[in-house]
Amino acid sequence: MRSEMSDRAREVLEGNWQDGFTIPCKGLYPFQWNWDSGFIALGWGHVNMERAKQELRSLLKGQWSNGFLPHIVFHNEAETYFPGPGVWDVSRSANAPATRTSGITQPPVLGYVLEQLYEISGESITDFVREIFPALYRWHHYFYTHRDPHQEGLVYICHNWEAGTDNTPVWDAIWAGLDSPEYQLNRRDTQHVDASNRPSNREYQHYIHLVELFKSWNYDDVQIADKSPFLIQDPLFNALLMRSNEGLIRLGQLLGKEAEVAQLQRWHALSKTHFHEKLYCPNQKGYVYYDLRGNRRLNALSSSSFVPLLAGVPPTAAADEIVSAHLDSGTFSGVSGDFYLCPSFDPSSPFFDPKRYWRGPVWINLNWLIYHGLRRYGFTEVADKLKSDTLDLLEECGFYEYFDPRRNLEPGHFRGYGGNHFSWSAALYLDFINRQTL
Repeated sequence: MRSEMSDRAREVLEGNWQDGFTIPCKGLYPFQWNWDSGFIALGWGHVNMERAKQELRSLLKGQWSNGFLPHIVFHNEAETYFPGPGVWDVSRSANAPATRTSGITQPPVLGYVLEQLYEISGESITDFVREIFPALYRWHHYFYTHRDPHQEGLVYICHNWEAGTDNTPVWDAIWAGLDSPEYQLNRRDTQHVDASNRPSNREYQHYIHLVELFKSWNYDDVQIADKSPFLIQDPLFNALLMRSNEGLIRLGQLLGKEAEVAQLQRWHALSKTHFHEKLYCPNQKGYVYYDLRGNRRLNALSSSSFVPLLAGVPPTAAADEIVSAHLDSGTFSGVSGDFYLCPSFDPSSPFFDPKRYWRGPVWINLNWLIYHGLRRYGFTEVADKLKSDTLDLLEECGFYEYFDPRRNLEPGHFRGYGGNHFSWSAALYLDFINRQTL
């Protein structure tokens, strides 16, 4: 089974390769996405390291002059996705590159990925690490100098798409106070997959309203920080920034980048000082979100709440509490273990939906991140269970975008949703089976 699935995973990556970069899947996502490419590069690292390098080089062609790295790079032409480059109109910003891009970013996984590619290949990719290190450093510099208004080492996101968890119920509290216009949408996603498994039209109107606001401010970070109704310190985003700091610090030391390493260490220490204090909720026993505009915590738990384990954020007692309450026969696994780990939203919540995108389904990339966080803290038994659940889902259903987490489904009910032949699902399968431990 594993050998056959490995071959199929490689076929997925080959099928989505576009002569320089990999699309997430055909039709639904026809361009290059930021954090997708990070995970995809890791998969390519087990198959073809030159493709892994090309993947990251192609993504970095979209970097803005201020270090910002957007969430989509429109290398190619395609009519199957909305919003396209014309909607984003990033030429309004003096920082935008000649390459067409979106105007928001995604979780910064690349520093961590680059370190893992080095783990796979070692000294043989030192020249490549040296080549792209400056671009990744500039991206981190952008975050800490443009997205941290209180100088606390916690950066904000200004759009739900920047979180990567597009329609998590966490954002419902923000949308409740946002009177977005009734835009006429030209959605393409619902032409490819069942609309009941995707964000609603009203949610999309909020998403587009934020884009229209950013355009009206010419994507100026000062105005966004001052005026945007969506300004969130997200635990997933900040944890990945911290883990990527660690990756860049290690690689920078290997390259002799003393000044950059020292600055990364200062930023990282500041993040570590404030992350747990500000975003950990003892009542929920997990990391939550902070709404800078409303000056409030959004006390809801999602799979993002556990990713700080990956960055070594929680003290030992808090880590024990998180795992015991939620992952080791806890809330997210069900009292009787009746959920595959790890649902993307709290199954005990009335807002949990096992089929609608980030409101409940299992996502392979979050499972991969949480798995390595659990291993970092020595929770090997729970980590192995999560890995086993992940592989079971992929081997039962194939390389879908997301999966119904309920173990017991009605007869004939298929649990794979969203795009099929999905690149990061295939890529991370390859990493799971090719590296037993990290």
